[in-house]
Amino acid sequence: METVVIIIMVAVGFSFLLKLTFHRPAGAIALALVAAAFVFLSYDEATSQSKTQIADWLQNPSLMLDTSVWLTIDVAFQICFCTMEAKKMTQKLSKKDIILYCICLWIPGLLIFPVLFAALTQLIFALPGTDFTIIGLATTVAILVLTLLMAYLIKWLLPETDIRLELLFMINLLIAALGIVATVNGRTAAVGTNDVDWYALLTVLGLLAFGCVGGLIINRFIIIRKINRIQKL
Repeated sequence: METVVIIIMVAVGFSFLLKLTFHRPAGAIALALVAAAFVFLSYDEATSQSKTQIADWLQNPSLMLDTSVWLTIDVAFQICFCTMEAKKMTQKLSKKDIILYCICLWIPGLLIFPVLFAALTQLIFALPGTDFTIIGLATTVAILVLTLLMAYLIKWLLPETDIRLELLFMINLLIAALGIVATVNGRTAAVGTNDVDWYALLTVLGLLAFGCVGGLIINRFIIIRKINRIQKL
């Protein structure tokens, strides 16, 4: 379980760095300052944590379920950003799209803050006897500097925007999948059975059919509207 959580934390941190590469220098610096300020303001709380308490949190099913909800919302924002960025690369965005794009762009990730808090806590555990204030200040400076350096290193290694965008999309799909694993937390959801719940199966198939037909109708309606608009011009 701890291994899955560590992988999720690394993926969330990498997603945060990738997201910074789509910002201008001022935007990247602003988000790095927010992350550094969070570390500085939370180091006092981090000093009161214990390894036993953290282990209990990881084994708490209700807490993991709550975390998975935040993880799902976070992934939804990042995937929405990837969609809007891809659309921006191919066509002009509408006013509504621009608003949605800006909102998703400036949300660095809801889970990056718990990840930074966990990293700070582990650093305090690794340096017993060191002044907590020194650890907090040093970590704050390190987060500010290393975040910007690593973001621009990624941008230098991957100058193609479409590749970084695809990588960001895939990373968040991985985070979503690992979040499901973390939610299960070693428990089985149901006992295996040979019986088929035909009502549930037909309901799922009905919902899928309704979604497919509805999507086709909406897509057809949008195409007709575009054609009529072009003909009027």
